[in-house]
Amino acid sequence: MPGRRRPYVCGATDVSLLSLIVTLPIILLALTVHEYAHGAVAYGLGDPTPRISGRLTLNPLAHLDLLGTLVLIVTQRFGWAKPVPINPAYFKDWRRGIMLVGIAGPLANVTLAFLFALPLRFGIPMSYSLRFVLEMGVYINLGLAAFNLIPVPPLDGSRVLAGLLRGRNAYYYHQLEAYGPFILMFLILTGATTYFIIPIWVLLRKIVLGW
Repeated sequence: MPGRRRPYVCGATDVSLLSLIVTLPIILLALTVHEYAHGAVAYGLGDPTPRISGRLTLNPLAHLDLLGTLVLIVTQRFGWAKPVPINPAYFKDWRRGIMLVGIAGPLANVTLAFLFALPLRFGIPMSYSLRFVLEMGVYINLGLAAFNLIPVPPLDGSRVLAGLLRGRNAYYYHQLEAYGPFILMFLILTGATTYFIIPIWVLLRKIVLGW
């Protein structure tokens, strides 16, 4: 009928755009808190390097890596930011210090995921839109934590493993660091990271959400 407006149908492009608008702030928050946690723990252990390099801040611009952020936006499962520079020489126990700094980032993301999950766990009535935001907050943070726990340099899991190894094993693993980025890129391009991420992600989701 002339003059009648046609109904608007939401297509895939609209959904993708809406998802990006909703998830981008969550991604920025997840990456920023992750890197800030590294810096804060290192600084707390006596290393002034994160403060001197301007990384003791919650300003996302100080932490973001363009490629790592784009990967996280596309996958909504894994990504990375600029590593916080640290100097283990300032730590009283450098092995323990490296491990604590390494695990701080993933733990910060698990904590964020838990905060996003609280309304879901308590079964608080909410709109579909709010539930979507909360669930994305949980999934993105757990994905970032799980990815960074992979023990391949320069990911956080490698710092934890390096602190646990001794003797010849520690030496060989240290030699691997130079090739770590290439190994990691190979794992990403072949999809092999999925086999590492999914078991960790599922375990963390069960802990955070209870299912």
